[in-house]
Amino acid sequence: MTLTPADRRSRCRTAARTRTRPRSRTRTRTRTRTRHPYPYPYRESPLDTPRSADRTPYRLDPAGGCPHAANARLLAEGAVAPVLLPGGVRGTAVLGHDALREFLAHPDVAKDAHHFEALRAGEIPDGWPLRTFATVQGMTTADGDDHRRLRSLVSKAFTARRVEQLRPRIAALTASLLDGLEAAASDGSVVDLRRHFALPLPLGVICELLGVDAAYRDRLHHLSNQVVATDIGPKEATAANREMVEVLGAVVATRRERPGDDLTSALIAARDENGDRLGPHELIGTLMLTVVAGHETTLNLITNAVRALCAHRDQLALVRSGGASWSDVVEETLRWDSPVSYFPFRYPTRDLTLDGTLIPRGTPVLAGYSAAGRDPRAHGADADRFDVTRRARHLSLGHGAHYCLGAPLARAESVTALELLFTRFPGLDLAVPDAELPRHASFVGNSVRELPVRLHG
Repeated sequence: MTLTPADRRSRCRTAARTRTRPRSRTRTRTRTRTRHPYPYPYRESPLDTPRSADRTPYRLDPAGGCPHAANARLLAEGAVAPVLLPGGVRGTAVLGHDALREFLAHPDVAKDAHHFEALRAGEIPDGWPLRTFATVQGMTTADGDDHRRLRSLVSKAFTARRVEQLRPRIAALTASLLDGLEAAASDGSVVDLRRHFALPLPLGVICELLGVDAAYRDRLHHLSNQVVATDIGPKEATAANREMVEVLGAVVATRRERPGDDLTSALIAARDENGDRLGPHELIGTLMLTVVAGHETTLNLITNAVRALCAHRDQLALVRSGGASWSDVVEETLRWDSPVSYFPFRYPTRDLTLDGTLIPRGTPVLAGYSAAGRDPRAHGADADRFDVTRRARHLSLGHGAHYCLGAPLARAESVTALELLFTRFPGLDLAVPDAELPRHASFVGNSVRELPVRLHG
């Protein structure tokens, strides 16, 4: 399957310029299996022959780009698709909402890279851009008791109660960043909202939680970008991972010397008190995962929500009039333009048939969150329409045992950011058409690299 850059631009331009009318929240939608907007089949009988996953794989573009056109084409062929990863590594993407929900909680699917057949066979080089996703030691690459042990060490920092305690700090930091944003555009000039607002809010909050000194923050964000990049070369990938470990090692050394009321100090104490609870590589791996996931996802979420509201002014007006909430905006953005497009990896521990497609044991599988969010089979024929009254379910923060630990924090930061931003600058609008914004150089993250806006339209 070939998708040209023009196809991607056309699809994204259409989505960005779509205008919608508010719909009643009580609207009843009838869904039947005979009215699918595209004909990929359900497995009606256990006697049906599984479709083979050896059809021509779709090559995921390492340079990223808008995923929605490709997602629609892949979904038209089935809920599960063979893909070609950087370096010619064969994998699978689960795209359909129902198939992805089943897969994420399937008992015969693992996160431990011990099950990654190509890695075990020595076929994955050290500089492979996605290798860190598989090999970093932490809760996202652990199963069973190991996963529960590692998750329990971190979970107290992200409970709903703890997030409620953080809300005043989130609001104060947001207000301060808005002051800086206004100062940067005091002469009416264009300002990069992503750089000056959407980034420093979640990065500041997660670094405060971890006890990371301000001197390390910009570097950690740069290295996080390198870790999630899929167009990076082997030397750059290896160097970025090495430097990330060094920087986090310095953070640990600082907190060991001057412990505080932060998560890093708590993890060090857990290791010192009982080394069996947290190994040295697990400590660094846990910090790396928390830094990357703790700000990159929310950064993309805030960015994508602002883009969506600027492209759908009627939806913004509906929220500002009380017809929908800022929480509704966040949930619809998570569905409609997920901050994560294809997340690596999970591995079937046996040959697995999912929605009629065979996924061989040990295959690296990506969770296609951006595709599942616009799956017409789950969300109706208008799944590609941004509608804050939709109240739709989504999987963009995961499902099952590995559901996003930081979901309450990401939601709190995003709701606060959007409400205070548009309350202060109700006329805020994009300075260039959405389709012309430079995209993330990754098929893992889903957003743009810059967000130039005018605060007063």
